[in-house]
Amino acid sequence: MAPENCSFSRTKEEEEEEEENVAVIFGVTGLVGREIAKRLSSKPRWKIFGIARNPEIKPTNNGKIYTFISCDLLNPSETRQKLSPLQEIVTHAFWVTWSGEFPLDTDECCEQNSRMMANALGAILPNARRLKHFSLQTGMKHYVSLRDPLFQTLCYYSEECPRARSGRNFYYALEDLLHEKLSGTRECWEESYIDGSDSRLVAEQHIYAATSGKVSEKGEAFNAVNGFRFSWKELWPQIGKKLGVQVTETEMFNEGFWYEREMAEKNRVWDEIVEKERLARTEVGDLANWRFMDMLFRCPFKLLGTRDKADRLGFKRRFRTLDSILHWIDVMRDEKLIPHTRDRPPFV
Repeated sequence: MAPENCSFSRTKEEEEEEEENVAVIFGVTGLVGREIAKRLSSKPRWKIFGIARNPEIKPTNNGKIYTFISCDLLNPSETRQKLSPLQEIVTHAFWVTWSGEFPLDTDECCEQNSRMMANALGAILPNARRLKHFSLQTGMKHYVSLRDPLFQTLCYYSEECPRARSGRNFYYALEDLLHEKLSGTRECWEESYIDGSDSRLVAEQHIYAATSGKVSEKGEAFNAVNGFRFSWKELWPQIGKKLGVQVTETEMFNEGFWYEREMAEKNRVWDEIVEKERLARTEVGDLANWRFMDMLFRCPFKLLGTRDKADRLGFKRRFRTLDSILHWIDVMRDEKLIPHTRDRPPFV
């Protein structure tokens, strides 16, 4: 007997399983790349794109297995042009390629292989909202450095072995680059992920601890944070308004944007702005710690502190982080470090 009023609905996981998976295989013409393509093509709901500079010497029926894209990954403009259409659809990426133009233990080898991956990631990551997995293939050289005494006593290598402490290994460079590029930014953007602070608050808290008589002579630790939770998504339109920039929802978040990289290319532009606006003579690198800025938007874990202890001892000064940012923009303008916004009403 069948139960009455019985209904079934698919879970989110089941729905996702029925969606088409899209694999991008870098190095598809190599032994492993071809095997990945062949095996994925035998599974249901898989679409495969194979990337290599040159097609296979003896082509098989790859047209039925995968869509081949000829691309020189060392050419950033070509890579961006040919691979950026994949960023909206890719769900799985496989990196099974490398360049052996230079000897393995050289800076040139590390730089060239890192540049290949950086160009590829720069093309597919900015809007890769469906990306679930990135697989990086390395080799036994990942472990071995005969110049390192640490490894000379080992008979077997396991995945838990530490890195070699000497020599150059491009596998390490690729691993580090991948961790850097795939660090979670959308969560940092949309959620309260880190606390704000203000040098005015920190200075006052120093003085309060020194003069209030409420701090133990044995020494105590205090968090110095604004205390109001915020997300960058909430703040960004207001910061844009302060600077006279119209910020739309679709333009706010760009996962492929890195301050350190972008600002390194703006030295000449900034020199022209300084000259035109008659600002204090500064370099782009003097304006901010751009590497730290990248960390703020890619913090790998939540850094949220409590200021309950300072509050209990009577230190009540606090700022909204948005107000702090807007205040220091005005200070930088008054000190002629950045231009005033022209033809815009003052921010209220």
